[in-house]
Amino acid sequence: MPKPLRADARRNRERILDVAEAVFDAKGTRASTEDVASGAGVGIGTVFRHFPTKTDLLKAIIGRGVERMAAQIQVLVDEGDPATAFFEFFTRMVAEASSKKTVVDLLGEAAEDLRADKPIGVWRSAIEALLAKAQDAGAVRADVQPPEVLALLLGTCQAAVSAGWDERLRDRTLAIVFDGLRARGPQP
Repeated sequence: MPKPLRADARRNRERILDVAEAVFDAKGTRASTEDVASGAGVGIGTVFRHFPTKTDLLKAIIGRGVERMAAQIQVLVDEGDPATAFFEFFTRMVAEASSKKTVVDLLGEAAEDLRADKPIGVWRSAIEALLAKAQDAGAVRADVQPPEVLALLLGTCQAAVSAGWDERLRDRTLAIVFDGLRARGPQP
C-alpha cells in the first residue's frame, strides 16, 4: 500500500494532472512533460516523482477521464430518458472528441481492453445499460451490441479529430449514424 501523500504533494499531483490534461488535449500525446511541468509551475523532477514516465502520466489522465465519463454515463442511466440518453451520450462523446484529442486515446483503450476489473469495465457496463434501456424503449435496434457501439464511437471520434469537424458536419454525420442505429417497426 503506497504511503499517503502530504497535502502539498497531493495539490502538486492534482495541478500536474489538470495541466497535463489541458496540454495533451491541445497538443495530443506528442506534448512534452516539460510543457506540463512549466504549466503546473513545478520542476520536471516533481512531475517524474509523481509519474515516472510520460506513459504513467497519460494513463493517469485517461483514468481520470474514464472515471468522469463513467459518472456522466451513470447519471444518464439513472436519470436520463431511456429513448434519448443513449444518443445524448454518443453526441457528447463525439463533441468532446472534436475538441479533445485524448478522448480518442481513451476510446481506443476501451475497444482494446474491456475487462471488468479495470475502470474501463465500469464504463462499458454503463454503456451496456444505456444501450439496453434504449433498446427496451424501442429507440435502438435490438441487434445492436456493445462492441458495435464502441466501434462506431471510436471511428466517429477519430474522424472528428483527424478531419477537424465543425458542429454542422458533426451533427449531420451523427444524424446518419443514429439513423442506422434507430429501431424500425416492431422489435423481435
